[in-house]
Amino acid sequence: MLQLTCTILYMLLIVYFMVAEIRLLIELKWKYFYRFWSYIEVGIIVCSWTSVGLYIWRYRECQHIGNLLEETNGYVFINLQLTSYINDILMCLFGFCCFFGTVKSIHLCRFSQRLWLFILTLQYAGKELISFAMMFSIIFLSFLCLFYLLFVSSVSTCSSVLATLQMLFQMTVLRYNPSELTGAAAFLGPFCFSLFIIIVVFICMPMFISIIIDNFHRAQKHRNDNNQHIFSFMIKKLQRWTGIEIEFHQTKTICGYFRFEKTNGRRNSRRKRCYDAFTIF
Repeated sequence: MLQLTCTILYMLLIVYFMVAEIRLLIELKWKYFYRFWSYIEVGIIVCSWTSVGLYIWRYRECQHIGNLLEETNGYVFINLQLTSYINDILMCLFGFCCFFGTVKSIHLCRFSQRLWLFILTLQYAGKELISFAMMFSIIFLSFLCLFYLLFVSSVSTCSSVLATLQMLFQMTVLRYNPSELTGAAAFLGPFCFSLFIIIVVFICMPMFISIIIDNFHRAQKHRNDNNQHIFSFMIKKLQRWTGIEIEFHQTKTICGYFRFEKTNGRRNSRRKRCYDAFTIF
């Protein structure tokens, strides 16, 4: 009963998100597809409704199997391959729903100045990081082929592609002991290891760090100190639901605290008063 109640509440929330996204799509039109969070919302909605369909399908299959067991007393072979396949796909969709929901929770980081600065840094460094990732993947793939083809028969950590990949990651963080490579090949082992350390650790890693640092300073210069506060966000949401036209403008005082100005909007006159955030809350 509790599981059914939670499922109904969850689907009601999904219907609410669907209505909100449809209204946003009508308002933004093609600009809707340029927003990153639009794909997160669509992913949650699609995975949720697909999970509902698969859940009903699995329930009917389980009922069918139960009826066969009652009719034959278990003396007939029952193929459970389709049921297990449906259950596996359903678990994968549950995993994707949790993934998209966790990513959506990062959207709340905009209320924290430090986390917002981190997100802003990633936004500025997006194109450079994509270019660096393409270059780094090509270099890493070349070293993966090199170590695997040279030491596949003589080094245990290069016995498979996955084991070689794990070994290269250990080399990247300088947690690998090269004694096995030295014992397998007196010249090629130290040469390949040194080449990897010079190119990946001493060249590629400082490039990555410099990209982050440069865009971090850029984000510090262009960040908005009057970013949305959690209290003003709550007031705006309450204003949407109730229809009351109350506006709160946050200003930073000399002591570093935020105060909010309450504005009662009328056509002829406007009155402003200052309130403390905790008193209003």
